[in-house]
Amino acid sequence: MNGREIERTTEKVEDMLRIGIVTTTHGIRGEVKVFPTTDEVSRFQKCDEVILVTKEGNLVLHVSSVKHFKDKVILGFREFDNIDQVEGFRKCDLMVTRENALPLKEGEYYLCDVVGARVVEEDGSPVGEVTDVIETGANNVFAVRTDSGKEVLFPVIPDCIKKVDTEAGVVTAHIMKGLMDL
Repeated sequence: MNGREIERTTEKVEDMLRIGIVTTTHGIRGEVKVFPTTDEVSRFQKCDEVILVTKEGNLVLHVSSVKHFKDKVILGFREFDNIDQVEGFRKCDLMVTRENALPLKEGEYYLCDVVGARVVEEDGSPVGEVTDVIETGANNVFAVRTDSGKEVLFPVIPDCIKKVDTEAGVVTAHIMKGLMDL
């Protein structure tokens, strides 16, 4: 340890945003490789404080170095200076609080804020509720439990999802031909 006391936080995981997952250690100086789960990989350059979710509790860590290597980000933390201190962090989520999240642009939203939203047709007719967001290579997909209890997958494309209003908790969708038949 660097002689620093590691701060713990009681912030709930549900109130934070995941920006990556620790995949392995890197070198012997306490750095870790992170698989980014954010669309904005450059955000790590602007990230001073992160929360590492471990089985023993959530640790507040301070980013001291950032390097990019292929599809991973290599992070160093002020709190650690050797491999032994970070060995147990494999598969741990790296989170930020909403206060430390990147600001959203007009029309953007955090995927976690869509879960639980009511889905309505363009004319306002109720369809169901978003139960999950599936991230695919091409486009995201909203898993929707209809009011009749059926699960339907809505592709997040302009022809299908017309508006996402996370403040109101409503997703407006165009029901494409055959979508509800599956």
